[in-house]
Amino acid sequence: MVEGLVIALVAVLCAGALYAASAARVIRQYERGVVLRLGRLRDDVRRPGLTMVVPGVDRLRKVNMQIVTMPVPAQDGITRDNVTVRVDAVIYFKVVDPSSAVIAVEDYRFAVSQMAQTSLRSIIGKSDLDDLLSNREKLNEGLEVMIDSPAVSWGVQIDRVEIKDVSLPETMKRSMARQAEADRERRARVINADAELQASKKLAQAAGEMSEQPAALQLRLLQTIVAVAAEKNSTLVLPFPVELLRFLERAQQPVVEGAGTGRTGRQPSVNGATAQPQSSSGNGSPLPEAEAPLPETRTSEEPAAPSAPTPPAVPSSAEQPFAHH
Repeated sequence: MVEGLVIALVAVLCAGALYAASAARVIRQYERGVVLRLGRLRDDVRRPGLTMVVPGVDRLRKVNMQIVTMPVPAQDGITRDNVTVRVDAVIYFKVVDPSSAVIAVEDYRFAVSQMAQTSLRSIIGKSDLDDLLSNREKLNEGLEVMIDSPAVSWGVQIDRVEIKDVSLPETMKRSMARQAEADRERRARVINADAELQASKKLAQAAGEMSEQPAALQLRLLQTIVAVAAEKNSTLVLPFPVELLRFLERAQQPVVEGAGTGRTGRQPSVNGATAQPQSSSGNGSPLPEAEAPLPETRTSEEPAAPSAPTPPAVPSSAEQPFAHH
């Protein structure tokens, strides 16, 4: 009899141990438990720790409450300005209502992923290329609102949505590169022209100051010579003053005599003839000759100039007579 009681007690203990083992559940800190008893949802959500369920009657679903990082596959689309792009993103979300996440949707992860893809395509079609490249914060906010609206009923809260990369066609990349290069060249030319304008104004002011003080030009010349000579070279550049060149040019021009009276001086020639002077301009070319003087005429009263005596003719040796001794 005692042996039967001991065996029954052992059997009960074993059955209790098996029941406890099958009914005990451990819920981790970042999880929540949802119990379905005979297919009906229990109102109480099991907290982290050890919890008991009825084996064969209750079914426990564990829901992860951590923030989930889900990449959104790259989506091809056409922007509002007819540019084909390929955009991918990443979404951060978490479950705030475990019961709705289990009851309201079959698989909340798959549902959030599909909603993110469709919303990303819609954002691409409503935006311009410049917005996708430079105004991503506004697009991220719009994408977050589009995904969060249906996700609230699933017990899911969208924490953040970020557009990762925007892939452009190669032709569009080259066009944008040429546009950026042209814009930078335009700005460089404008800056260079502005610098030239300012430099010309300063040079004009410096020229005005130097024209009032001629010694300033000489000092500037000496400074230039010192700057050139400071380099370690064997060549010395000596600028030649422009004023000296002008002085030499004026000195080479001959002074024309009688320029005020309109008379032209005559110079006697070697054989007694009167030579007409030839004036030259500053560049050495002869001036036009003056009018030739009229030939002198003699009147009958004036005696003719005596002619020179004719020397006696000297006979040749053949014509000379023989001398008589």
